[in-house]
Amino acid sequence: MDKEEKEPPVDPRLLEILVCPLTRGPLTYDREHGELISPKAGLAYPIRNGIPIMLAEEARVLEP
Repeated sequence: MDKEEKEPPVDPRLLEILVCPLTRGPLTYDREHGELISPKAGLAYPIRNGIPIMLAEEARVLEP
């Protein structure tokens, strides 16, 4: 079973209203990794069980 089968999809309406909690900038959805990406903050917020975890301490730092 691959990751896409295990993780429920994120509601597109939710993606439209979510912003980065640090920069208040837009986020992009990385379906392959199951993350919301904040290019401005350089962070990737995880999505667990279809729920975005919008905590900076839970985010992964993106490589430059």
